[in-house]
Amino acid sequence: MRFWIQSASRGPQLPELNLTVGGAFEDSASRKFIDAWHRAERGETFHERHLAFESWDALSRVLTGKRMELLRYVRRHQVTSIRALAKALHRDYSNVHADVQALAAAGLLESSSSGLRANYDAIETRIAL
Repeated sequence: MRFWIQSASRGPQLPELNLTVGGAFEDSASRKFIDAWHRAERGETFHERHLAFESWDALSRVLTGKRMELLRYVRRHQVTSIRALAKALHRDYSNVHADVQALAAAGLLESSSSGLRANYDAIETRIAL
């Protein structure tokens, strides 16, 4: 599985995550990075988060139904630990732990000493045919 994470920040955060699936995602990510660089040089305020997955299969292995449920819960609640999250979701700790690890590795979930965060309200997806 291959995926590409690009994050560019300047100014307040916007609650959106952009996913690209398939196609020449390295080229697309490079263009977006260069565009963000030029906007930053001009002093524009923006915050963008782009993730790219090599294929639909790669995305669907990471973003399962249970993991979407987990992301929604984390987005709406303050979650201080994986154990607390497992309890709130009425799921086995080891399964939730594996899901958190997979989502964090893919850039869909932030894990820190203060807890778990999903800092976006929507996932906008572009799928190449």
